[in-house]
Amino acid sequence: MSRSTTSPDTQVSRRAILRGAGCTLALPWLASLDAFADTPPASAFPKRFGVVFLGNGVNEDHWSAEGSGAAMKLSKTLQPLEPLKQKINVIDGLYIKSLTGQGIHPGQTGSLLSGAQIARGAIIHSGTSVDQVIANRTGQDTPQPSIVLACEQPMTGYHETNFSMAYSSHISWQSPESPVPVEVYPSLAWDNLFDNRGSLRNLSVLDRVKDRAQALTTKISSTDKTKLDEYLTSVREVEKRVEGMRKGKENADDAAKAKNTVATFMERPANGLPEDLRDHSKLMCDIIAIAFQTNKTKVASLIISRDLSAMYYPFLEVKEGHHAASHNNASDGYERIARFHVSQFAYLASKLDSMKEGDGTVLDNSCLMFLSNLWIGRKHDNSRLPLVLAGGLGGTLETGRTLDYQKAGNDNRKMCSLYLSLMDRFGVKLDEFGDSKTRLERL
Repeated sequence: MSRSTTSPDTQVSRRAILRGAGCTLALPWLASLDAFADTPPASAFPKRFGVVFLGNGVNEDHWSAEGSGAAMKLSKTLQPLEPLKQKINVIDGLYIKSLTGQGIHPGQTGSLLSGAQIARGAIIHSGTSVDQVIANRTGQDTPQPSIVLACEQPMTGYHETNFSMAYSSHISWQSPESPVPVEVYPSLAWDNLFDNRGSLRNLSVLDRVKDRAQALTTKISSTDKTKLDEYLTSVREVEKRVEGMRKGKENADDAAKAKNTVATFMERPANGLPEDLRDHSKLMCDIIAIAFQTNKTKVASLIISRDLSAMYYPFLEVKEGHHAASHNNASDGYERIARFHVSQFAYLASKLDSMKEGDGTVLDNSCLMFLSNLWIGRKHDNSRLPLVLAGGLGGTLETGRTLDYQKAGNDNRKMCSLYLSLMDRFGVKLDEFGDSKTRLERL
């Protein structure tokens, strides 16, 4: 009697685990390791969820989409998603009621992924975010429940509105009282992913599993050998870039020690973070992609620029820092900033879409969300939020659409309704979440 292709055994048999000194390396799906002739359906593969965050909004004159599928027309800022437009949903008009009328910045960001009512004063209080709710459900099947990354250090202290700056610095919350700490250093994110400790940090992950990888090549098809070689090459390429950034962090730690401080309190790039955001964000995207492909985790978030961001963009020919530039968000310069962030989201989505998984790709079995906390920076307007979803979540999420909820009425355009709908697809069935008890229509 043959087993069902959707059984857990099927997934395990198709995903080899290479074990080496102090690490395990789960390989991508390899068809020839499975005893079944038929390719399993998309539902047999793990579903993943990711969030990419842009602080302070977009240029509203260049953020729009219309049509569907191959005929979808994307605005200037969304152009980086052109090759993926049949695998995305551009959603307009959603909002979070509890984050309106609370004051600017932290009060507009503190519960972006939960819809909870946040608190002023010394005691922070938000809500467990949707990514962490999903991680709590799926994390038992992976080495890490989630990875939470950022390209910019968190802020401390309080805003003039008496909200903690923690609300501006974090989008992932493990409990109402505790945001998940963000990892800003690629080398530390990599080490955590592959259990690099002590002297093992000087030994390549691939060297640690080399013998087992070579043994595996005798058991798989020529097609899977090619896939395996491409995968191992991509891991090594990312690892080399991580090693370069590791040296920068080590130098920063030495310099900080000489000044009787710590690197995290120093200005960029003296703190060991890459001066060029392009290098930093791309590497963080690559780390997320490998984490998803190897099933290290099913949930990830990346803050490229936080709310009240101090990031500079000389490569975009923008003189002002991010926050200052957002106060003139209708400018060409700020449009370039927003488009750059979309391009990083597109890079991650494309990376996942290049990773074959059965008849589809890792992106087909994922949902990536691009989100900002504001619509119009110069007005601090968050009455609607810029939002794009990429990926079909194992065939459970239709893609290639533009969905407009601006005229649906406030009760029918809640972000938390979207979150409920997405959590349903991960097997997390809640009666309510944040300010919503209903699922988002038409999703």
